[in-house]
Amino acid sequence: MKQDIQRITVAAAKPLFLIFILYILKFLEIGMDWDFSHLGIYPMEKRGVTGILAHPLIHSGFSHLLANTIPLFFLSWCLFYFYREIAGKVFVLIWLGAGLLTFIIGKPGWHIGASGLIYGLAFFLFFSGILRKYVPLIAISLLVTFLYGGIIWHIFPYFSPANMSWEGHLSGGIMGVLCAFAFVNHGPQRPEPFADEEEEEEHEISDPV
Repeated sequence: MKQDIQRITVAAAKPLFLIFILYILKFLEIGMDWDFSHLGIYPMEKRGVTGILAHPLIHSGFSHLLANTIPLFFLSWCLFYFYREIAGKVFVLIWLGAGLLTFIIGKPGWHIGASGLIYGLAFFLFFSGILRKYVPLIAISLLVTFLYGGIIWHIFPYFSPANMSWEGHLSGGIMGVLCAFAFVNHGPQRPEPFADEEEEEEHEISDPV
């Protein structure tokens, strides 16, 4: 029980720290009358290269940040709790990969916000659970679908407002799927059938009465 609580706490600490940074940056931006939007991605232009790394940290306003806070925390927590062995690699790959793809395919303008990261995490958790065929992870896939299934429409330009970066959403989704396939043999796996019984039999043979 104590170990489970520790795991839950450690998994929550990382997304909470990231969210803390996001709010600090937004308070600084408003309090100092700065404009951090130019730290976002501007596709296929030199001035937008920095945004590949920085764009998830910048939001257009508190409403934008608030809308991303809960899904970012919950999906990140799921990643770091259920996939803790590979979570760091997956998180960084989605972050940078989604930024790079947005830089390549995005429409002209500044692309900012953690939405691409959120889409990447959602797609990874969904497809990874399905691919692994492991009941607890499939349950997470279904929960993600129930909570955030509606976001899929915003990877298409027809269903997205003009000021929304559907390219960032699509890029995050692509990276999430790629990571699900790339890491399918790493991290938590479905137990082999009868593995426990075989271990007990081997123990009985090795330790005869």
